[in-house]
Amino acid sequence: MDMQKKILWIGLILLLANNLQVKAQYDKQHSSYKKWFVGTSLFVLLGNLDKENPPNFVQLDIGYRITGKDVIRFSPKTWKYAWPNGIHPFLNKAYKKLEEKFPGYVREYGVTVSYTRFVWKDLYAALEVMPAYQVFVNDNGKKIDDGFQIFNSYRVGYHIKLFKDKFFIQPSICMTHRAYHTQLPDGFKQLDDKWSKFVFPEPGLNVGFNF
Repeated sequence: MDMQKKILWIGLILLLANNLQVKAQYDKQHSSYKKWFVGTSLFVLLGNLDKENPPNFVQLDIGYRITGKDVIRFSPKTWKYAWPNGIHPFLNKAYKKLEEKFPGYVREYGVTVSYTRFVWKDLYAALEVMPAYQVFVNDNGKKIDDGFQIFNSYRVGYHIKLFKDKFFIQPSICMTHRAYHTQLPDGFKQLDDKWSKFVFPEPGLNVGFNF
């Protein structure tokens, strides 16, 4: 585990130890909870510090609580990557190996639509579906093709209220699934075909502000 990830987990433990205000999830009969929130993925944002394969990741979450247990969220996002998505970034040593690197990179622009259901107190399950437009760029920085994919995440996590419920964090774990994608250009396709369309487990840490 590199220094970036150690700092993330140490910071999370300290935050939980000192600031969390654990309560039951929002009661659907209680009308005073804030229905709207904004946030982002802190875990992926920290990936921008990666010097070898920075994703240049940007994500904005806009969420609405239909009831105390049912939540919908829209998340426009963009990032880039130079290794196949099927290589687990933490558990597979092939990740970042030169022979597995694309002859360039993929830049994606998408909007994730997610539905969250709280199944027991603050424990939740979520389905996330992201249609995404892809731009394939070669090693010379020139666009060579474009494409489209549908990228799903099947997630379970825990909702933690902070600072009298003004903020929250959601540590989670998920399985990602490339449910559909158009054909990749030559050089990209051969590498991508070697790997699974599913990756598990992947950690997550969303943060947000209620209003």
